[in-house]
Amino acid sequence: MKIINYVSLFKFVFVLFYNMVSIKSDPDPLHDYCVADTKNRQNLFSNGVSCISPDQTLASHFATSTLSKPGDMNQFGFNITLTNTNNLPGLNSFGLVMARIDIASNGLVPLHSHPRASEVTILLEGSLLVGFVDTTNHLYTQQLRPGDCFVFPRGLIHFLYNLDFVNPALAVSGLSSQNPGAQISSIATFTSKPLVPDEVLKKGFKINGQDVTRIRRNLGG
Repeated sequence: MKIINYVSLFKFVFVLFYNMVSIKSDPDPLHDYCVADTKNRQNLFSNGVSCISPDQTLASHFATSTLSKPGDMNQFGFNITLTNTNNLPGLNSFGLVMARIDIASNGLVPLHSHPRASEVTILLEGSLLVGFVDTTNHLYTQQLRPGDCFVFPRGLIHFLYNLDFVNPALAVSGLSSQNPGAQISSIATFTSKPLVPDEVLKKGFKINGQDVTRIRRNLGG
């Protein structure tokens, strides 16, 4: 009787784990493509947006110039431009996005994570120090030159730092989700709405109340 119970329990745990893993990834498309309809919302829905009829699909739906120009830099000295179903309708249901990453001289894409996607980054111009921290707190870093690429595992904290104090850096990334999500660690920690309680931050980072206030102010919180 105990053997039967253990076997049943194992089967239950296996099915539960399999289902959890299955729902973590973007759903597989059931058609060759499902070009996002950005005007009407009455057609077939896939991945949250409606799709135009295949008879109306054009080659231009699968092309974009969105990544051809840099954007404005933020307080950390970087800008990220993403493809989405508005600027690249044919991308819908493919389970990926592309990103242009512009980093100013001595600029930094600070520690952040993508909860729903792995990322591969290719450096086109400049020099970058990149790295990620795994769940054992081991840091993996690599200095990239133009043409080099680096992979960041899904959900792990990572960064990109421009080592050049004179020239900007340019990279492109592919992420394995149509909606990868992005969470900058410092912003999420110190400028959340509502704010994380000061006592939690003081104890968690071994800092005092003045430090909390100063960090929040520096981050725009």
